[in-house]
Amino acid sequence: MEIPGAEYGLVGHSDADVLTHAVIDALLGAAGMGDIGVRFPDIDERWRDADSIELLGEVRAALQADGWWVTYIDSTLICEAPKLSPLRDAMSARLSEAIGLDASAVNVKFTTNEGMGFVGRREGIAAVATATVVAAA
Repeated sequence: MEIPGAEYGLVGHSDADVLTHAVIDALLGAAGMGDIGVRFPDIDERWRDADSIELLGEVRAALQADGWWVTYIDSTLICEAPKLSPLRDAMSARLSEAIGLDASAVNVKFTTNEGMGFVGRREGIAAVATATVVAAA
């Protein structure tokens, strides 16, 4: 997703979608299925420039194949600028569609790092996420 008003972009092996990567890690962790680096290693050229939303869809399918259903996502994107709150609904909708949840079950929050560390110096951004999954009956 392009961020209007963003002075800089992010660079990563895939598309550097930090929020979606955090959600993927939360889902894999909740189901005991490793992490994004195990499933989509950056040493594998298949994942170069990959669309993180597509990777999220693959993770959803893998969880379901293993008998897990996603019930809730809570996430926080940490950056100094730009202001992202106007994009909250669009981000939540994009994630919820890839996961197969109602947007009300995907919470996206934003905060700054109060000028501290690499985030505070505007050298990058960070994200954290928590996922709730249940075993299929």
